[in-house]
Amino acid sequence: MEGGRRMYVFKIPFKTLKLFGLILVLAVGLLIEQRVVGSVANLPTPIDQVKTEKKVMALTINVDWGGEFVPGILEALDKYHAKATFFLTGRWAKNNPEMVKELQARGHAIENHGYSHPHPDQISVSANQEEILKTEAIIQEITGTKTKYYAPPYGEKGASGLKAAENLGYTTILWTLDTVDWRPESTPEIITKRIVDPAVRFGIKPTREGAIVLMHPKENTVKALPNILSQLTKEGFQFITVNELITLEGVGDTTS
Repeated sequence: MEGGRRMYVFKIPFKTLKLFGLILVLAVGLLIEQRVVGSVANLPTPIDQVKTEKKVMALTINVDWGGEFVPGILEALDKYHAKATFFLTGRWAKNNPEMVKELQARGHAIENHGYSHPHPDQISVSANQEEILKTEAIIQEITGTKTKYYAPPYGEKGASGLKAAENLGYTTILWTLDTVDWRPESTPEIITKRIVDPAVRFGIKPTREGAIVLMHPKENTVKALPNILSQLTKEGFQFITVNELITLEGVGDTTS
């Protein structure tokens, strides 16, 4: 006793403390998981194909380098009366304003590929928004038209980039068919086959009708493009912009 008061000491077995700690960790983990899942569930879904029975495709060309190959791509598109959507980085557009004007003059769509081609999943929502807005301002100054579609660099579709695009009123665009033309082993023949006769992936044969095709300005792409356009044109396909494809019949399920 001390000062006439009795002090009581409660002893909690170590096993009980350990069990309580485990329960606390599990509870916190469950709460975090629910918040993450809820956040992911609310993310916008990127568009990578449109469900349609019409023989139409949207060719997209992502440009951050390879400007020397853009004229060759334009020649092939003109020859087959095909329209494409060029997703430009802001830094490329800033350094090539006359080429941007040429793309517009030839009737192609010009959209947003971010400014400096970072990994969207590795930077914050605000940093992604800055990338998009800088590019938007540059392209609008050159063309007089505001961009509204966003192709994330590297095709990344994490929460940071998707939320940034959504916050700015953009629709995120991915692809159905990938030429993978940036790889050294991608010959013109291989590139052509990936689009004209796409391989089965995950047990599914990609549907070419309503497909979005990904390309880059590469030498072998320039060589493959006339073959792609020629073969598919003979099959009755038309090549339209992403906006025209999306507004054609509505967005459908993807094959990727």
